[in-house]
Amino acid sequence: MDPQSTITPIVAPRNRPAQTFVTAVDKIRGMPGRNVYTVLTETANRCGNDVAMYQPTGRAKDGADYRRYTWNDWAKTSSELGLGLRALGLAKGEIVCILSETRAEFYLADLGIMAAGGVAAALYTAYPMADLARNIHASNPRFLFVENTKALSSLAKAAQDQNVALPEHVILMTESAAGYQSLESLAELGRELLARDPGAMDRIQAEISPEDNAILYLTSGATGEPKMGLTSHAAVIANIDMGPAVLPIGIIDSTVVFLPSAHITQRIALELLPMRMGTPVYFSESLSRLPAELRAVRPTFFLAPPRVWERMYATILSEVKKRPMVARKLFHGALGLGAEAARLTREGKPIPGWMKRALKVANKLVFQKVRERLGGRLRIAASGGAPLAKDLAEFYAAIGMPLIEGYGLTEAGIVSFNPLDRPKPGSIGKILPGVEARLADDGELQLRSPCMFRGYFHDEAATRSVVDQNGWFSTGDIAESDADGYWYITGRKKELIVSSNGKKIYPSRIEGLFKMEPLVNQVVLVGDKKPYVTALLTLNLANIKGTKNGDHSDVAQNEPLQKAVKEAVARVNKHLADFERIRRFKVLERDFSIENGELTPTMKIRRARVLELHKDLVSELYLGREESE
Repeated sequence: MDPQSTITPIVAPRNRPAQTFVTAVDKIRGMPGRNVYTVLTETANRCGNDVAMYQPTGRAKDGADYRRYTWNDWAKTSSELGLGLRALGLAKGEIVCILSETRAEFYLADLGIMAAGGVAAALYTAYPMADLARNIHASNPRFLFVENTKALSSLAKAAQDQNVALPEHVILMTESAAGYQSLESLAELGRELLARDPGAMDRIQAEISPEDNAILYLTSGATGEPKMGLTSHAAVIANIDMGPAVLPIGIIDSTVVFLPSAHITQRIALELLPMRMGTPVYFSESLSRLPAELRAVRPTFFLAPPRVWERMYATILSEVKKRPMVARKLFHGALGLGAEAARLTREGKPIPGWMKRALKVANKLVFQKVRERLGGRLRIAASGGAPLAKDLAEFYAAIGMPLIEGYGLTEAGIVSFNPLDRPKPGSIGKILPGVEARLADDGELQLRSPCMFRGYFHDEAATRSVVDQNGWFSTGDIAESDADGYWYITGRKKELIVSSNGKKIYPSRIEGLFKMEPLVNQVVLVGDKKPYVTALLTLNLANIKGTKNGDHSDVAQNEPLQKAVKEAVARVNKHLADFERIRRFKVLERDFSIENGELTPTMKIRRARVLELHKDLVSELYLGREESE
């Protein structure tokens, strides 16, 4: 296989004028000759037998039983796996697919593939097996890592149904089965090769150039069909080398991880950055166990998508509503005090002495109990993978646990992060050192950095449509920046609603306001080429008395619930201009789902698919006269 055949060159001219241009200072100095695997060996040389990874065994009832991997274990095992792949005939530049939940064996295999000069391509486990079979067939690998026999059996059936073959070499990651390699048998092949040829890994490392491909990302496909983006060792290393300046984690820190490893947030911020910094990682056994794991592990750094923070907020408010009036007043009074203190801190103003004393009491009686849900030791709570509502960020800042939001893309890496000492709610933070940003005439954010991908796999036209001849990448996001250098995403270019009277409406901003309404789960705004704005809603029924979680079937007959939904919509409408207000809405009988194609694996809503599936309801929203509040 010719590895260069997988690279789409970035050469297409697009002379787009720019309104603003921002260049970050303090450029990161690159170190020649490094690849992603050598970053692991650097950490192993520093941290040696310190524990790097904690993988749940599933044996203990309380979930506290872990298999531990030291940094030396990780580097040695990944080296053996890489040599094992070479022993089976892997060539430099070949794509190797991984179908696995995020776990220690994924990290071992991922670095093993890159150590061998291969290109690691993680698959979204939440996708239907038929889609995964197509993804694998499209990338044409000869090697495939699969978590267990159950996943392999389902994948094999899906491949058979589509009349496509599985790759020649299948490696089971957590089990053994006749006719397949296991991680242990693959590592044994590597040890045998090393015994015959002690200099084998050194020669392989000498072959790998920083400009060689390291990772093939599958985009989540929020605004269209998923594409595959190739990223080099140099781009990955440039991105994680930016980490220490903005996310100072180290050997005394720890984190709990659960996001899909196919997503760039998990791969860069929760696998490769901790690897560079020597920060140990605990793997979550399951989402249902995550709350207990956070309390047991007591991490100092935790990154989660907005959905996690939204659900925690909804749970807190639901619990507060059940408390006596005195407790409710105490909570809301403390929250108001915390919000004012957070505002003063953001503005660089001193907090008055009386407020400090009152906050000390509020912290002990209210806020500390909330923070203990996450173990009580968090010094960095971060949100990523999707936009975070400003009001939600302000809530967490008020309880003394500010959420640090960043911004990144599959094609450009992680490009911005809020300063830990002065995060701004609603902002994606400041552009990272070494990254350049500018706005096009229509407000679209464009980026250029050493973290940029090399192009879409076998899709030159798609690459040329987003990257110009000077290396500027058009993100598709509408953005703005303030006088302090903080950036804000105000909407998606493709999702812009233009009403029939020409008014422009950015749905993401309005949909974000609903994240402070615990009753509302998901929202999609409708209104393009229409006379007014409407909405499709799903509800969070988990904490609503008399309803079953996920069962929306009786909502239409439930008058108190309908009234509560109308009140939630009215509260949101108060924050909107007249032309933005939601005039009608429909509550759906089920949540949006990955299975129906309405959500990406990272829980972003696929707006076009939602509107396609619910077009009859949308039509009903525009029958008859417009409703007003």
